[in-house]
Amino acid sequence: MGALLLEELRAFTARLQCAEAASGDAGLGIDLLDAIETLKSVGCAAQEVITDDVATSIRADRKAAGLPRAEWDRGIASQIALARRESPNRGGRHLGFAQALVHEMPHTLAMLQTGRLNEWRATLLVRETACLSAADRAIADRRLCSDPATLDGAGDRGLIARAKALAVELDAAAVVARHRKAVSERRVTTRPAPDSMAYLSVLMPVEQAICLQATLGRDADSLIATGNSRGRTRNQLMVDLLFDRGTGRAAASGVPVAVNLVLSDETLLAGGHEAAQLQGLGPVPAGIARQLVADAIDSDTETALRRVYACPQSGALTAMESQSRTFPKGLRKLIDLRDRTCRTPWCDAPIRHHDHIRSRRKHGATSVHNGSGLCEACNYAKEAPGWTARPIHRPGRTHLLDLGTPTGHHYRSAAPPLPAAARQSEVEAMLIAHVRAS
Repeated sequence: MGALLLEELRAFTARLQCAEAASGDAGLGIDLLDAIETLKSVGCAAQEVITDDVATSIRADRKAAGLPRAEWDRGIASQIALARRESPNRGGRHLGFAQALVHEMPHTLAMLQTGRLNEWRATLLVRETACLSAADRAIADRRLCSDPATLDGAGDRGLIARAKALAVELDAAAVVARHRKAVSERRVTTRPAPDSMAYLSVLMPVEQAICLQATLGRDADSLIATGNSRGRTRNQLMVDLLFDRGTGRAAASGVPVAVNLVLSDETLLAGGHEAAQLQGLGPVPAGIARQLVADAIDSDTETALRRVYACPQSGALTAMESQSRTFPKGLRKLIDLRDRTCRTPWCDAPIRHHDHIRSRRKHGATSVHNGSGLCEACNYAKEAPGWTARPIHRPGRTHLLDLGTPTGHHYRSAAPPLPAAARQSEVEAMLIAHVRAS
């Protein structure tokens, strides 16, 4: 039955890929959009049921094999993530979401299965009731989703408000405890933004966030009113004030911070147009990269340039060998520059571990070819029974590894090319600018 369903899904997918437009019939087009949206919700519901079944099956097999309880869940979220072409973090969320729907929120699952609720709105309901006991969650599920008309027409904010109010009504103490836990998890993160910009995100209690924004706005308004804005807008002033106060630049003090910028010699010295790579954030246009280096030098910021050599055809870094069991500092740096982020497919988390692809137990060498950069979660996941990993030797080409899961599926991961990989030069030099801002 399962194999037949798989073939039917593949055949239907092929038909849908060849579907034609509504040919000017707006009414038919709207009907098609509605039908496809329902199909998406039904597909999401099927994924959640299958996800829970996969996890239950793997746990049962490991229990029957006599493995300790601590090993029953290892790597399951990573397998789900690979199948859905998502990061392991998202895989864990999908697994938790599926278990909540299947075991604790059947009415929400039923609405998803009929297309009356999409995946995002179902996720909001699961999220806002996560602090409740299974019994209270079942009550919330019944009151919110047993009648499709209850949430019909409600926007996302309205849905969240109803779920929150119901959670407080059912167990106010649990909501308070959840808030305390959230406060303990406050943090600052960055992620890339378009046009060589970045988002600096601060997760903090709402009263602190409002106070911080109001203070920055008040001081920006003051600068504008006194004529000290130097042509900057209110938003620009707020960003500049946040940076000055966060780095202590106005007090001419602070701790030096290293910023790694990887670019080719041609980009830096000969006006080349190839993008550079800013470690942790991604590509930076050549002109901006040159300006960053020039500004660092002009402002007397401590700047260091280091040459790293790569294959002129593929951009693969020159291999380094070591007899050490652990990766020495220089080899770790080389792996970091080559891989940039975790090498598990669809995971772009920061590198935390430097791992032997072929383990030392299987006589794997401590080398750049047999090394990979992994996040903590992916490194632990691949230690579960049934996982395999092997480097694929391709002289003169970018680094490639094969990752096998306990279900027999295989995924390949290629290291991203370095700058100027296609240039026909003898040796390609890249320079790393360590910008130490004080």
